Amino acid sequence: MRKELKNRKQARDPSETILYNCPRGKRDSIGMDEWEFALSVTTKVASAENAPQWGSDLIADTLRTIGFRYISMTPGASFRGLHDSIVNHLRNTDPQMLTCIHEESAVALAHGYAKVTGEPMAVALHANVGLMHATMAIFNAWCDRVPMVLLGATGPMDATRRRPWVDWIHTGRDMGSLIRGYTKWDDQPCSPSAGVESLLRANQIARTAPCGPTYVCLDAGDQESELTGVPDPVELRRFQPPRPGIPSAEIAEEAARRLLDAKRPVILAGRSLRSQAAWDARVRLAESLNARVVTDLRTGACFPTVHPLNPYRPGIYIGQDAIDDIGRADVALSLDWIDLAGTLRQSGATSAHVIHFSPDQYGHNGWSFDHLGVPEVDLFSLTTSDNAVSVLNEAVQSLGMASRSEWRAEEAPPSSPPTGEDMPLSIRQFATTTSSALEEFRPTYIRLPIGWPGECCSFEGPLDYLGYDGGGGIGSGPGMAVGAALGLRGTDRLPVAIIGDGDFLMGATAIWTAVRYRVPLLVIVANNASFFNDEIHQEKVAIERGRPVENRSIGISLDGPVCDVAAIARAQGAEASGPIESASQLEGEVRKGAAHVRSGGVFVIDARVAPNYGKQVLRGLLKP
Repeated sequence: MRKELKNRKQARDPSETILYNCPRGKRDSIGMDEWEFALSVTTKVASAENAPQWGSDLIADTLRTIGFRYISMTPGASFRGLHDSIVNHLRNTDPQMLTCIHEESAVALAHGYAKVTGEPMAVALHANVGLMHATMAIFNAWCDRVPMVLLGATGPMDATRRRPWVDWIHTGRDMGSLIRGYTKWDDQPCSPSAGVESLLRANQIARTAPCGPTYVCLDAGDQESELTGVPDPVELRRFQPPRPGIPSAEIAEEAARRLLDAKRPVILAGRSLRSQAAWDARVRLAESLNARVVTDLRTGACFPTVHPLNPYRPGIYIGQDAIDDIGRADVALSLDWIDLAGTLRQSGATSAHVIHFSPDQYGHNGWSFDHLGVPEVDLFSLTTSDNAVSVLNEAVQSLGMASRSEWRAEEAPPSSPPTGEDMPLSIRQFATTTSSALEEFRPTYIRLPIGWPGECCSFEGPLDYLGYDGGGGIGSGPGMAVGAALGLRGTDRLPVAIIGDGDFLMGATAIWTAVRYRVPLLVIVANNASFFNDEIHQEKVAIERGRPVENRSIGISLDGPVCDVAAIARAQGAEASGPIESASQLEGEVRKGAAHVRSGGVFVIDARVAPNYGKQVLRGLLKP
């Protein structure tokens, strides 16, 4: 063990690395990762290779067998047995615990990680109180169709084992009922061995398309019970999620013929894998069909924004030019497009032949309306968009037909650069300056604000942009940014999250987790000193009712006083700058921040922007 520690170039006397005896100066000089590693290898604990002795040891071994690299959590006594097993039985590796200040951040971190890697992270949530803290972030993950496995805990179901008071108020008979409407599956197993089966099932279901969060609630008494026997080791290869279905040859051929015969085919490119191979396959299909491609900013980058077949500027809301072309289409191919019914209704595409590939119906339930409207389709297959593209490419090639499409290749109209030094910065000036300054750093945009102009989106690969949060819950941005940056750590990408001030202020303590675990990250806060989205709505209502629009900001603005975002970031241990109020100042700080992140740090910029949105956002936001 000492040899392992020396290999990390930070050998220390064991007495200096024990948790309660490690001097603060030593901890700082070693660094958090090395210090936690030193703690794990110098404390006399059961080796992870030894047989499990306690119920929670068995659960911890299962987490490792499944392959979880991390488990994000806010500490709680209801899973103290599991906590001990991860630290002392597994030596805090595979999974490694990631401490978060708030449960929403713990779940959001797993959400961001899954958006990059496609892999679920484990999350530990303390009893009923921690679960209730986490609910909004769980709903975001549900709506965004990302996998994660949530581990809850309850006080002992055996009442004779409950401590006075606290175990009683933190014990629930059916914890899963709190989140059953927006998780794929939940369980509350009654023994450690049953817990193993529950985790294997939870992992399978979370990873099965449409992906989503699952929840397993562990009994505190079972965690702390000594095992009387150990079950046989799990062969994970026999507990893998099912492979997504593939459209039949008949469906693929019919769809391919329709698309090749179309004069104005349109592809609505929605949820997709973050792989380069899947990206290239979508481009190949669009080019074979000479089909125009519509994308948006709700999902991650899935098609080049600079491609002639994609002449539209992406946004949270679809632009009028894209809506018009969808309305003119004679065949529309939906690749797991979010809100297909709403899009078709807006465009008036009642005569188009609609082909829809999506597994999303498998996850619809009666509690939430995140399933959106029921679309009118002519050909519908419950498969993933990437599987659909694969078989369509094969069918198009085997048919040997030339596309009859009459679309002419176009490019998005050039955008005139903003002029002058707007103070505060207009959102367009802010976006143009930021994207230009980051261009040389190969950024991955983890998040973009609602008002971000589409002309500043130059996406050329699947990791250029990761998409929105799914459920529209404010406060998820910082936690998702940290999780995504963790997934990108070790790559040549620069993790960048551009978020609003309300989003940052709600979830700012997630930045502490990034600093603690050395997760490089650049956060740029578009600070308009308001929950501005609601100001637009209040103005609309005031106009409709003939009341003064000047009152729209009452109860919504954050300008008395304007929060010091940079100071809050520094309080979490990050480097920070701001307030930034001019384009020239912003450009310099963005480059400075990017360089700091390249060196392994966390940097936050407070950019003061004017409260305004572009026409495309306003139209979409206020449309009934």
